[in-house]
Formats: sequence, structure tokens, C-alpha cells
Amino acid sequence: MSDAKETIAILGGTGDLGGGLARRWSRAGYTIIIGSRTLEKGQQAAADLLAEFADLNVTGMENLDAATQADIVVLTVPFAHQVSTLEVVKPGLVGKVLVDVTVPLVPPKVGTVQMPERGSAAEMAQDCLGEDVQVVSAFQNVGAQHLREDHAIACDVLVTGNKRAARDKVIELVEAAGLKGWHAGPLANASAAEALTSVLITINRHHKIEGSGITITGEPVSGE
Repeated sequence: MSDAKETIAILGGTGDLGGGLARRWSRAGYTIIIGSRTLEKGQQAAADLLAEFADLNVTGMENLDAATQADIVVLTVPFAHQVSTLEVVKPGLVGKVLVDVTVPLVPPKVGTVQMPERGSAAEMAQDCLGEDVQVVSAFQNVGAQHLREDHAIACDVLVTGNKRAARDKVIELVEAAGLKGWHAGPLANASAAEALTSVLITINRHHKIEGSGITITGEPVSGE
């Protein structure tokens, strides 16, 4: 990873997953913009993080301003707000990588796999944004509570996207968050990672686990 770290906008950074990623990436030296539907909520989330770690570079903005000013944008909003949020921030995403962590959970049966007709939430995002934005899917199977705590996380991240260079960039972010990332193929494969979330929710409930995850076995050949 180069010394010049990007500015990352986390849309939905006021939530558990977005806040956890903000906490990890800001401490790894990235400039973080926490995006929210309201300026006040974004600023409050930034203030809460700075109250814990005063030397971080974290600010809060409305979603469109956050997306416009960032180099990389991460979407961490609930499935019900995915498309509406993307429509608002679309002008600020042109030419950028969008990391979509959306899982198509449909309450109340969030422990049951319920995939959208398009195939996956990530493919819905790509359809909404068009080819001017490179959508990469990641982080669906990481327990948010782990990201907000100072311990190693026994969970790997499946990274899918249609461009190898975009996946490489996101795997850098995965590693900066203290996790192991894996190239998992084109965006069409995002459906597998998204579906696994409901399976993990069921495992958590049945076995009383706080944030179960997945680990890929085997050792890659050097350079792969």
C-alpha cells in the first residue's frame, strides 16, 4: 500500500458496520468522511469517534457531499435504502470505486436467504449507477461488533467485482481493517456472499455466537 492514503466516504457511517469501518480505517491513517442523510448525524458520528481518538482525520457530511469529496465511497446503508441513497449520490460517484456492503435482508425473516430478482444487491447497485462507476462487493460476512473492538478478527472477506484493479484496491482496504481479503470473481458472484449473511445470522442465533464469520482454508501461491 502506498504512503499516500485515499479519502474514504462511508455512506451510512452512523450505523454499526459503517462506524466500525470508520474506526478501523481512520486509525490506519485514512482520511474518513462519515456520510449521512443529515449533516448533523454525520457530524455527531465524527465527533464521537474523535472523542475516543482525538488525532484522527474524520469529518461528517451529508451523503452527496461526502461522495463527491472522496476518492473511494463505501455504502453501508440498509437494503431498503440502498437504491434511494445511490440515486442521491450518483453525481458524486462518476469515475470512482463504490464498495457496496449491502445485504438483501428482508425483515422479519432475516435468517432466511431472500435474494432480489436481479440476483444480488451489488448487481442492483451496478445497474443503478451504470458503467461510469466500478462497484465492488465486500464485507457482508463480518460482524459489526468486531470492527468496533480492538482484537483480531477471525473472518475473511470475499471481494467480488468486474475489474481486477478495483478488487485489488478494495483488498487493500480489507487488509487495512485487519482482515484477509480474497478475490472471489465477478460481481455476479456477490450473491453468494450476500446469501451467506442470513446463514451466519441463523448460526449466531442457534449456537449463541457473537458475530460468526467465514475463513478460507488453503495457502495461496506467492503473488496470487
